[in-house]
Amino acid sequence: MSKLRLTLACWDYDRTRALADGSVQPEGIDLNCLNLHVEETFFRMLRHREFEVAEMSLSSYAMALGRDAPAFIAIPVFPSRFFRHSCIFVSAKSGIREPKDIAGKRVGTPEYQMTAPVWIRGILQDEYGVDARSVTYCSGGLEERGREEKLQLDLPATIKVTPIAPAQTLSQMLADGEIDALYTARMPSTFQSRPGTVRRLFEDYVGVERDYYRRTKVFPIMHTIVIRRDTYRANPWIAKSLLKAFWGAQRLVYENLYTTSALTTMLPWQVAQVEEVRAAMGEDWWPYGFAPNRHVLETFLRYHHEQGLSPRRLQPEELFAPETLDAFKI
Repeated sequence: MSKLRLTLACWDYDRTRALADGSVQPEGIDLNCLNLHVEETFFRMLRHREFEVAEMSLSSYAMALGRDAPAFIAIPVFPSRFFRHSCIFVSAKSGIREPKDIAGKRVGTPEYQMTAPVWIRGILQDEYGVDARSVTYCSGGLEERGREEKLQLDLPATIKVTPIAPAQTLSQMLADGEIDALYTARMPSTFQSRPGTVRRLFEDYVGVERDYYRRTKVFPIMHTIVIRRDTYRANPWIAKSLLKAFWGAQRLVYENLYTTSALTTMLPWQVAQVEEVRAAMGEDWWPYGFAPNRHVLETFLRYHHEQGLSPRRLQPEELFAPETLDAFKI
């Protein structure tokens, strides 16, 4: 019997590479993997629904769930996680010295609904008392002109988002002092090309992020994996099959990172770093599945609702195919 052929659009992560090279194969599925940068994948999936399965911004997915006839359903796989304290940049002309100074300032963000800024705004509010509504947001391209929100926004009047001029980029505006700060996923080019004009808010970001995790046990989720609902409805078994395959591909990376016969990355102290991460975060420091991520998802969905991106506070169970929320036991 022939297998169901599906196309997966996802970036080239170590944790998904075994799916791309075929060394891990989902049961009953012939997987055609497209290695695309995340911005392209999100744009093409949200605008045109080109792929049966795709990596997806967690924020964009949560927004899509609030629309009539949602087009996607997710599985609890999280190919991208990132502590985002390192991704808050400030202009030397801004007068910002500590987080509380951001209140009342002009802050750039490529898209208001992007997952990384959702986490940044929430963390700044929870940890440092910076009300997300106290800032004027300027949205647009980080390095290229003309970027727009992939999904239409319907925000409360208390949240102020203004597109930048067509000829402007956020990276340049930050260096010139036209915006005071930047919440971003990608490092602005001017951080390196114009030293002294742009700096990180948290220069000791590793120490800050370690302390944040120690206190909250939150390792922020950026992306999940979604299935087009028409494909899922026709073949509901694929949700669990894909989940098991992503799990299998990730297990290989856990093993390879702690192999001492040869280094699988170009990091000289790779093994020592694995031991350090295990000591701080446990052996499964990048968990897939629903139960170990519930508290992280609850935090994110609270931020999403508080920031006007979801009309009601979604519950974590609503995000995923029901077959992926539990498992059989022997």
